[in-house]
Amino acid sequence: MEKKKYKFQKETYEIIGACFEVHKILGCGFLEAVYQEALEIEFKRREIPYEWEKELPIEYKGEVLKKRYNADFVCYNEIIVELKALSELREEHMAQVLNYLKATKFELGFVFNFGEKSLKYKRVIL
Repeated sequence: MEKKKYKFQKETYEIIGACFEVHKILGCGFLEAVYQEALEIEFKRREIPYEWEKELPIEYKGEVLKKRYNADFVCYNEIIVELKALSELREEHMAQVLNYLKATKFELGFVFNFGEKSLKYKRVIL
């Protein structure tokens, strides 16, 4: 039986693999910035296209606000990757990525939590 394919399946696999590699090497206990820097190295090594600290404009009634969001990474020009280093992921972390998706009109985002013994992540779809 053939597996069902979904949009960004290959890209998703590559991003998740890079995050697992970073967590395997560093484990938990570092600040988010450490994982972000390590993940940038891993993205480069795996040739995953990304933008670091991508500034995302926010519109209100057709006007762009001065305040911007900064996503940790935007991969493949359309997948948001948000990193956390917390004891657990909560609903507000998924809401943050959902807001990023709404602001960009992207369809897919991830929240990765490096703060637990095993890497945890949530896929967020708009």
